[in-house]
Amino acid sequence: MSFFSTIFGFFGFGIGISFGLVAGYFLFIYSESADVKDPEIQPLANQDSETLQRIIPEIPLWIKNPDFDRVDWLNRLIEYMWPYLDKAICKTAEGIVKPMIAEQIPNYKIDSVEFEVLTLGSLPPTFQGMKVYITDEKELIMEPSIKWAGNPNVTVAVKAFGLKPTIQVVDLQVFLAPRVTLKPLVPSFPCFANIFVSLMEKPHVDFGLKLVGIDLMSIPGLYRFVQELIKDQVANMYLWPKTLDVQIMDPAKAMRRAIGILVVKVVRAMKLKKKDLLGASDPYVKIKLSGDNMPAKKTTVKHKNLNPEWNEEFNLLVKDPQTQTLEFEVYDWEQVGRHDFMGTNVVALKELKEEETKVVTLDLLKNMDSNDAANDKSRGQIVMELTYKAFKEEEMGKGFEETEMMMMDKAPEGTPPGGGLLVVVVHEAQDVEGKYHTNPQVRLIFRGEERKTKHVKKNRDPRWEEEFQFVVEEPPTNDKLHVEVVSTSSRNLLRQKESLGYADISLADVVTNKRINERYHLIDSKNGRLQIELMWRPSQPAT
Repeated sequence: MSFFSTIFGFFGFGIGISFGLVAGYFLFIYSESADVKDPEIQPLANQDSETLQRIIPEIPLWIKNPDFDRVDWLNRLIEYMWPYLDKAICKTAEGIVKPMIAEQIPNYKIDSVEFEVLTLGSLPPTFQGMKVYITDEKELIMEPSIKWAGNPNVTVAVKAFGLKPTIQVVDLQVFLAPRVTLKPLVPSFPCFANIFVSLMEKPHVDFGLKLVGIDLMSIPGLYRFVQELIKDQVANMYLWPKTLDVQIMDPAKAMRRAIGILVVKVVRAMKLKKKDLLGASDPYVKIKLSGDNMPAKKTTVKHKNLNPEWNEEFNLLVKDPQTQTLEFEVYDWEQVGRHDFMGTNVVALKELKEEETKVVTLDLLKNMDSNDAANDKSRGQIVMELTYKAFKEEEMGKGFEETEMMMMDKAPEGTPPGGGLLVVVVHEAQDVEGKYHTNPQVRLIFRGEERKTKHVKKNRDPRWEEEFQFVVEEPPTNDKLHVEVVSTSSRNLLRQKESLGYADISLADVVTNKRINERYHLIDSKNGRLQIELMWRPSQPAT
């Protein structure tokens, strides 16, 4: 009897369970609670103030602030790259932190500090939006909003007094609003020389800290103390206007700025060949540095002289003494027609010693082809004195901002006493348009010297970023710089050249203020504007 009752009881239990599950399923599907209603989707503009206040923290910045851009593409990129970025960042951080720890542990009687585990976890940070500022300077300013609710695992083992406890950092949350400035922008990859990072507000930092498996943050009062301590320490180091500076490349080399000056004294020439019908020549010398777009310097003409003496001195700005060469050519001046070429030669600047005058006597050659038999013919000789003066170490060894200030304060050694260096940087133009063609080029005229930028074809908003330098013997307080945007076209035979506008810039302000960076409205142009940067570097007083 007990056997049958057991069998029936078992079947009864199974039938009851099955019946109950089926009944519960149908009741769940076909019955609807009076408290549950379909959600109503409404635009934000139709929400009341209380509802908006409740959901505002969850709204992305690019919706709340129109000047923030949406950067979902960047979040997707970081998410895909995060496993590799995790390893790269941890490896770099460990390489930076380990020497710092090794330097400090002797002061605290600690035997060693080692990373047992170092990983940023599987959850990457996200960018809630990014604001980009546009300025007239050579810089790019970005303000991203970063949130990171990560699952890192940083376990550090500290060995001291025979013990080896472990400290573990877990469940990290960081909310940051940094300002990242890339400057100066340069024409060499990665196209910026420095990164400046600062925080626009105190960061929010939250994390778990375990010592030998015990959660230290659960101790009353410790959590708040540690959180505020970290905020204050980070703010003291990086809260704007304080910055974290990271140099990517040397700005002077990246922008190919002058790093020294070459003083060339053309002394004399000897045994020059006759070029004129009357048995004489009218020689003069043109000198320039290779890789420089500045016009060649010229000596005066010595009429009817085959052994002329000039004793004329010129200052040339050097950008790379290891690769640049001094090129000189001797010509016979002609009143009408083309001047006759008499010979040439070069001197490599790497052969010169700093601050040491070198006297060179060079043969004049037809060209620089060593295999050309025509170079064996005697054409005469030229004597020059060359002195290379590098900029001072304190000027070149500082950061970009300090270097710029030093360079603006004074010109390099070798500039004429009482004079200085006028630097003109042609940045860009906007809304320049010609009647027949628009291939803009900028002409600079200062004290009779003319400089030109390259042509930009078919562009109403051209960008040049070209720098020109004028060595002057006295401050240009009463001078003006004539700037003209012109357009040329070989296809339009009747109107090959056309002016797109001009401006005459008074230099009194740049002499007083040392630097000006402004946009000038062009005369004879409807809406054309030209951005010009001017810098004045007075010569150093004699010591």
